[in-house]
Amino acid sequence: MTAPQLLTPADKDLGGGFKVRRLLPSARRRSVGPFVFFDHFGPATEVPGSEHDVRPHPHIGLATVTYLFEGAMMHRDSLGSVQEVRPGAINWMTSGRGIVHSERKPESLKGETYTNHGLQLWAALPKEFEEVEPSFSHTAAADIPSLDEQGARVRVLIGEAFGASSPVETFVQTTYLDIQLPAGGTFALPALAPELAVLVVIGGAPLDGPRYITWNFVSSRKERILEAGADWAAQRMGHVPGETEFIPLPGHPFGVQEPDVKTTPV
Repeated sequence: MTAPQLLTPADKDLGGGFKVRRLLPSARRRSVGPFVFFDHFGPATEVPGSEHDVRPHPHIGLATVTYLFEGAMMHRDSLGSVQEVRPGAINWMTSGRGIVHSERKPESLKGETYTNHGLQLWAALPKEFEEVEPSFSHTAAADIPSLDEQGARVRVLIGEAFGASSPVETFVQTTYLDIQLPAGGTFALPALAPELAVLVVIGGAPLDGPRYITWNFVSSRKERILEAGADWAAQRMGHVPGETEFIPLPGHPFGVQEPDVKTTPV
């Protein structure tokens, strides 16, 4: 059995004072199952006038997975999808050959003070699905299976566990669980919680080869990353209806980091 790895998050400022703790990719591990990106944001207090919006930006070759513990977020994309994300729901956006989206504070909360707290993950698509048509799905919190297991509350966000199956459809075998332990509780993972603990378990089938990850793009082919960069720079990847802003392509020239094959899961 492989010894467990403890990943230490790196603090990242996404602008406007909005900071996240990034666990993937890291120097110690590039991915876990199909997941190549893991951001934990908050708990952060949102006040009237705070600007933590993420302007329109593109993705290819991956699926973004958004999950909130507290707060709210408004998703809009170039397919015309408009969806307010609330705690407990799952937003699964498949970028495939290319999609553009934004994440903003809902209009109904712009004058309010509230807490935002959640996770955003990226799952790399298998090679055969890297260029599929983009799509978006939202699964409400009430539709996510929830069960009591070993004295803990388990929500099966994606995949199957403990006899329950999530309705979220994916292109890759994936596991994503929200496990809430009471103070002093234990779980057969195993885990020990001195205080109330929330465990998020991710995993799934290993990637079918290394991935190039540059900015918001993921692909098994370097030339596809460069092509996507050129398309975004020329604004050929579509637009989010009602949005006039966008995040420009970073870096000149637009470089591509070689994948670290040694740390790709086997």
